[in-house]
Amino acid sequence: MVVLLAVLISALISHKSPTAPHPTSAKRHLATPPLTPVQRAAATAKAEENAVNSVLAYTPAVTSGGSHGNEVALTFDDGPGPYTQQLVGALDKLGVHATFFAIGSQEQYFSAGTVAEIKSGDAIGDHTETHPMLASLSAHDQYEELFDQMAQIEVLGGKRPRLFRPPYGSFDATTFRELHHLRLLMILWSVDTSDYTLPGVSAIVHTALAGAKPGAIILMHDGGGNRSETIAALPAIVKGLHKRGLRPVTVPQLLMDDPPPHGLPLPTNLSGD
Repeated sequence: MVVLLAVLISALISHKSPTAPHPTSAKRHLATPPLTPVQRAAATAKAEENAVNSVLAYTPAVTSGGSHGNEVALTFDDGPGPYTQQLVGALDKLGVHATFFAIGSQEQYFSAGTVAEIKSGDAIGDHTETHPMLASLSAHDQYEELFDQMAQIEVLGGKRPRLFRPPYGSFDATTFRELHHLRLLMILWSVDTSDYTLPGVSAIVHTALAGAKPGAIILMHDGGGNRSETIAALPAIVKGLHKRGLRPVTVPQLLMDDPPPHGLPLPTNLSGD
């Protein structure tokens, strides 16, 4: 009996109940609250700004992004115009954002198009105030052309443009100096659809997709004439890009996700002057 009692006591001593964690020693893992739409937009804007600054640190101009991703940038020049709102609506239906290089003087007539771009979340770049051949202008006049357009976009509630596209592809060494003063990155293109010549919907689609590859920057127009063919071509262009595994994005998004490589030669004046 004594032996049995000793065995029971030994068993009770050796069986230790698990030690409960001290309430103050346990760390609480609280879920991070989701960002509000305003916070999300601010974070995106900051990331895009950083991406532009990063590319500007090693080149003043680009013709395409990198080749390691699956993104291409759709861009539209010469607006806003009478077709801009319709074009923005078509992009919205397709779930696509694009980059618009706007002319400042057009805002007095078609600012509703630019406002639609801002509300849609599209990117807006500088295409000068009056669409001149920049290489033919003085430094002062080039600066005015660049700055006046930027002011127009800010008055309409848009972000100060950080991207610039030269009308007619015309620029010179003076242009680069003025862009540096205004912290603008020149965005050229790798695919020109020539949609302004009204070649037909199928021709616009074919040209856009023929040059589509990772990092491509595709040039089209939302102003400067009848843009019904361009609008009609958009669904087939977007569908064709998706079939190729490519995703249409804004230029800032492309620079953020897959920027151009270092060490590329500077592009030259494309106007033929």
